[in-house]
Amino acid sequence: MKRHGLILFLVALLVLPIVTIAFTSCAQKEKVAAAAAPAPKADEAEKAFLASLKKKQAEAAVEKKANLAAWLKEMEEKKLASASKAALASRSAFLNEHARFDFDKYFIRVDAAKILRAKAEYLKASAKVTVEIQGHADERGTVDYNLALGDRRAHAAASFLISLGISADRIETVTYGEEKPIDPGHNQAAWARNRRAQIVIISE
Repeated sequence: MKRHGLILFLVALLVLPIVTIAFTSCAQKEKVAAAAAPAPKADEAEKAFLASLKKKQAEAAVEKKANLAAWLKEMEEKKLASASKAALASRSAFLNEHARFDFDKYFIRVDAAKILRAKAEYLKASAKVTVEIQGHADERGTVDYNLALGDRRAHAAASFLISLGISADRIETVTYGEEKPIDPGHNQAAWARNRRAQIVIISE
């Protein structure tokens, strides 16, 4: 009986360290596993943060795109407005600047040539425009003489435009002599203004 108890005691001594080691190893594995696995709450917070960050980035991209589109639209509107102003200024100059002549003459002066060249450029840029060139004289001289002088002035201006490449089919001429002064005065300054070739638009 004593011998049987001794055997059991020896077996217990041998088995106990093995069980202790196994238990310790399992506990360590559970700790490692627990450390490796992220906490559920921390994982959800990270997901929420990433989702929020992604949303903000998307909103920022949309806002940036909208701002760029608005800037491009503003620049286009400014460009169109500038082009419109330039077109209006060009049209105004075309209609209101006249080729003027010396007394009793119909040759094209240097200043008149500059004005007619600008009008030729306008006509080249506006291919559908057709014009009438009106010849005028001041009040001195007979009515018939001034009508003939106005006609020669209108044709001189037309010939100059044609020499610059404007088709004769787009140009008509007429004379008014002294009938349509733009300055009603009776002095040298008024007469100088009234001796002119004036261009008006017929169609465009």
